[in-house]
Amino acid sequence: MANGFLRDPAEFATEAFYPLDVYFCESCSLVQLLDVIDPEVLFRDYIYVTGTSETMAAHNARYAETVAELLALEPGDLVVEAASNDGSLLKQFQKTGVRALGVEPARNLAEVARAGGVETVEWFFNSDAAARLRDAYGPAKAVIANNVLAHVDDTCDFLKGARQLLAEDGLAIFEIPYLGELLGRLEYDTIYHEHLCYFSVIALRKLCEAAGLAIARIDRVNVHGGSLRIYAGLSREHGATVFDWERSERQSGLDRLSTYEQFAAAVENHRHTLRGFLCDLRSRGRSLAAYGAPAKGNTLLNYCGLDATTIPFTVDRNERKIGLFTPGAHIPVRPVGALLEDRPDEVLILAWNFSQEIMRQQESYRAQGGRFITPLPEPQLN
Repeated sequence: MANGFLRDPAEFATEAFYPLDVYFCESCSLVQLLDVIDPEVLFRDYIYVTGTSETMAAHNARYAETVAELLALEPGDLVVEAASNDGSLLKQFQKTGVRALGVEPARNLAEVARAGGVETVEWFFNSDAAARLRDAYGPAKAVIANNVLAHVDDTCDFLKGARQLLAEDGLAIFEIPYLGELLGRLEYDTIYHEHLCYFSVIALRKLCEAAGLAIARIDRVNVHGGSLRIYAGLSREHGATVFDWERSERQSGLDRLSTYEQFAAAVENHRHTLRGFLCDLRSRGRSLAAYGAPAKGNTLLNYCGLDATTIPFTVDRNERKIGLFTPGAHIPVRPVGALLEDRPDEVLILAWNFSQEIMRQQESYRAQGGRFITPLPEPQLN
């Protein structure tokens, strides 16, 4: 599992592995995993937090401003976030005076959010949860779900829950990593067990219709390798831009199996290219390390067969990961300061979606001759 970090080498021999095969539905164009791990295993004690990145902090501030202006939010309006993590986004909404409520199944993160002043319930969001929330708190002006729709096995029920919780003039707002970016930038490392679905607008429109929602607006946002922000409400008609998106997707082949067969071949080629790139550096006596221990990085490491014999350690700013070992590859996670202590010649950025932020923060390392490698779509030295 991409976030199944290990605490001790004694655990390596008994580590569980699961299938990670991606399927394309020729009827509705949804790209998806068929093998589903119990969400109680995946999410009740969760290691990823949104509050450690400067990039995401700035993104959240702009996000809250956009939604507050669009919906003309007033003090007392209810904003609910499903999978609210540590409450970072809802804190931005609280600045506008609204009532902010988090719905977060990870008990450890719900506790962090409450300690930070964000009311949070420890539930998985679905239609049953939405009914209970509406009874207890009233209708919501905004139901927000960022990078969680892909985590849900019953997508339609999740969307029906959002609809059920909405006020008549409210909007359900979802941020999702965009399938078009995944294909175009070869972002195959974003495929892991938590991400059950990979969305095109073609597939999303059909899902929203099945749940009684209409897509009013689509924004492109530059986070997590390229995402879409979907605004859906109780109107009966989709906005005109939805069909513009669909026409573009069909032209790009997002509704054809052959597109995904070509993607699979490109992914396999990248594995050989990246392995060769790193082996060449090692053969020339260059020392390596990695930056970040994100879920996507663990897909990349395992698929490419990279472990501690090639990359002796990685570093991360998330204190919850320091001292642990990455799943599958068993690479030790150290504090960021280890880059200046050990001074590896090259550092592979596993958290490449924050590469500019990372390189800016590590200017001291670069000033001493260190170089960074971004892995996708082709390995490149920076």
